Amino acid sequence: MVQLAAADVLLVTGGTGLVGSHVASQAVQRGLRVRCLVRRAAAAGFLKSLGCELVEGDLDQPESLQRAAAGATVVVHCAAKVGDWGPTEDYRRVNVEGTRALLDAALAAGSLRRWVQISSLGVYEGRDHFGTDEATPPSTVGIDGYTLTKVESELLVMRYVRERALPAVVLRPGFIYGVRDRTVLPRLLERLRSGKFAYLGDPGKLMNNTWVENLCQAVWLAIERDHVVGEVFNIRDPRAVSKREFIETVCQAAGLKSPQKVVPLPVARLLAGLMERLWKLLGRQEAPLLSSARIKFLGLNLDYSIDKAKRVLGYGAGVDFRDAMPAAVRDVMGVQGL
Repeated sequence: MVQLAAADVLLVTGGTGLVGSHVASQAVQRGLRVRCLVRRAAAAGFLKSLGCELVEGDLDQPESLQRAAAGATVVVHCAAKVGDWGPTEDYRRVNVEGTRALLDAALAAGSLRRWVQISSLGVYEGRDHFGTDEATPPSTVGIDGYTLTKVESELLVMRYVRERALPAVVLRPGFIYGVRDRTVLPRLLERLRSGKFAYLGDPGKLMNNTWVENLCQAVWLAIERDHVVGEVFNIRDPRAVSKREFIETVCQAAGLKSPQKVVPLPVARLLAGLMERLWKLLGRQEAPLLSSARIKFLGLNLDYSIDKAKRVLGYGAGVDFRDAMPAAVRDVMGVQGL
């Protein structure tokens, strides 16, 4: 068991993001020395207020990774290029080659005791899932650059486990939500306010919802338990909720009317295919309104088993979606001044 002490250096990549900021905050509360890799220290006020050590750099700047990894005993690797549109090579440069450079820097430092890789349930095939567990291999044919390179980076970490004795644990969370979400939930609320939101297919299909604090529980277990090195774990909330419950809970917390429109899934797929081809032809930088990635999020049944995480990792009950989501919505609305 890795017993962390004040002398340990916990390096968090992606510290200004949703997951990284919560890991850093909890680490400080535990009395640990926390170092965060950030693009700009000036934009990391929250981390600075916690007393975190800030190293400016990025995953595509190898010299900054060497500075960040120096003396690090634990690395929680949250940083990634996120999105559902754009050239795969842009994602690969950060998510795969950047991870490789950070792995090399951490191992060269000679102090590493644990590496926690934040992967994604998106590594599985883009189809309906009904209790899919870790025995199902990730799909090497991603529907977008982000998911494909998350698969590649995860496989890279596991190769380092086998060939270089990397003391790593891989966590695969689903859709992560929580306080300090500045990307997905704000965009979803904007769409709901516009009245243009529509379900894609059956609203009764399940989400892979993952409250950030539940994910953090898994992170600490992965750090502290030696017997889980080399393992991969699906992580989601204790109860998967339907798309309808998900959206209606968000609307209730935001004081919005719940949407009722449903676009049949075959129609949505056809429109997504047409829009993706047109957007690529036009060289658009922003993703179209409908895409394969968005159909996966809103149109597929995303039910993944967390039995292994409960049995092997010791992942506990955690907080239920209905208790967790309202705080995330209120936080977004507070930032937006609503």
